[in-house]
Amino acid sequence: MPGIDESLLEAMRLPGARGASLVDWISGLALGAVGEAPGGDWEATAAETAELARHVAESGSLSAGGAQAAAEPGKAPEVEDLIATTADAYHLLRFVSTPFDSTVFLHLWLGRHDGNLALARIRLAGMAERLVLG
Repeated sequence: MPGIDESLLEAMRLPGARGASLVDWISGLALGAVGEAPGGDWEATAAETAELARHVAESGSLSAGGAQAAAEPGKAPEVEDLIATTADAYHLLRFVSTPFDSTVFLHLWLGRHDGNLALARIRLAGMAERLVLG
């Protein structure tokens, strides 16, 4: 089972990958990062994407169980991933589920013209399942 560095390097092998990181959505800290950072700064990117992830994770209207399920302490978000598109890129955020209180997500930055969003979603889901934190 791959750790953080191995998972991020695997993500960078996807067509069009520009950068990848593992972010804690509670603290906004990047736990690991490879490749280019959107805007040139992984720490700023981690903090900004964590705000988005935290908002979605804590939103009752976006979870299958409603507001009550989203408010349960220690419960990972029911949202699997988020996709933000820009004129030239995709940002894919994949929440990582673990047996303990998981508050992390994988962030993959793909070039829109040479990236394959469908393939990236499938591969990132597999990486999130195999990722070993510790």
